[in-house]
Amino acid sequence: MPPTQNTETRRAGAPQPEEWSAVLRASGLRSTAGRVAALGYLADHPHSSAGEVHAGLADALPSLTLQSVHNIAHDLTEHGLLRRVNLPDSDSSLYETRIGDNHHHVQCVVCRRIEDIECVVGEAPCLSPDHAHGMRLLEAAVTFRGVCAACEAAGATPAAG
Repeated sequence: MPPTQNTETRRAGAPQPEEWSAVLRASGLRSTAGRVAALGYLADHPHSSAGEVHAGLADALPSLTLQSVHNIAHDLTEHGLLRRVNLPDSDSSLYETRIGDNHHHVQCVVCRRIEDIECVVGEAPCLSPDHAHGMRLLEAAVTFRGVCAACEAAGATPAAG
């Protein structure tokens, strides 16, 4: 089952739709309709998969293929314009435009809605393992799991597991 969109809207300070072209060029990428549209979609619908982006842009860009969206997501991630999020129990990578900070995610185990959670430490890797096995730690991917208020109010119970 794919994750459910979160309730967040475009966060303060995120580029406006007309600014994405300049952001792309400043990152060394050509500004294409597909890239601009994908960034705009993900700014408004964080934690979306490539398939969700493709479906969300189908009416506006009917010639944009799912493979093109995967390529766009890869390129934008490689150039630091998107963050790829891989959640437990999900086969799809999710993408968000919230980059440059250290935050985590919380997912409702009933409806699978995803929200951002601030890291109280503030800087990566945000956790202190007992042993790094000789590796320089870059980040810690933390996903909290719980039941959102709407599911709780509806009396929904999480699946066993």
